[in-house]
Amino acid sequence: MIIGVLALQGDFREHMEAIAACGHEALEVRRVSELEMCQALILPGGESTTIALLAKTYGLIEPLRKRISEGMPTYGSCAGMILLADRILDGVSGQETFGGIDMTVRRNAFGRQVDSFESELNFVGHQLRAVFIRAPWVEELGSEVEVISSVKTPAGEMHPVAVRQKHLMATSFHPELTHDLAVHRYFFDEVCK
Repeated sequence: MIIGVLALQGDFREHMEAIAACGHEALEVRRVSELEMCQALILPGGESTTIALLAKTYGLIEPLRKRISEGMPTYGSCAGMILLADRILDGVSGQETFGGIDMTVRRNAFGRQVDSFESELNFVGHQLRAVFIRAPWVEELGSEVEVISSVKTPAGEMHPVAVRQKHLMATSFHPELTHDLAVHRYFFDEVCK
C-alpha cells in the first residue's frame, strides 16, 4: 500500500519510518497530486492549528475533507486526532479540522508541555507504552465511535485516548515515538482492509 503522511509540520518523519518498518511505501504529502496517489493517510502529531493553516495555504483542506468523507483510511495521532474530530473544545477562534470522527476533543487536555507523560495502555489486547505530549482527550463520542483504549487522568477520570469510526482511527498519544509498531500495524491490517 502507498501510505501518505501529511508532511506540513510535526513528527511526520517518524511515521514514515514506521510505515516502512511495516512493509508499506511511505509518501510525504504536501500537494493535492501527492494526496491523490495515496491509498491511506496518516495525520501526524504537531500543532493542530499550524497544520490546518498550512493545509489551507497549500490548498489541501477541501481535498483532504473530500478524501476522508469518501472513505480513505486515515489515522491521526495527537494533533491528527484533533484534525479528525468533528468538534473541538479549547481550540483557537476559527480553528478548522478535516473532521470525520463524530467526537468532541479537548486540546491540551492533560496540560502544557511540562505535563507530558508516558503511560502503559492496553491497545486491542496489546500492552504498550504510550507517550502523551500536550495531548488531547476525547470528551464526547457519537454512537458509531468505538473506544480502543482509555487512560486515567491525574484526577482519576477515565478518558478515551484511542478511537475508531469505520475507516478512521485516532490516538491522543504518539506511537511513532516508540519502537512498538502495534498501533500502526492495527491501522494497516484492520482499518485499511
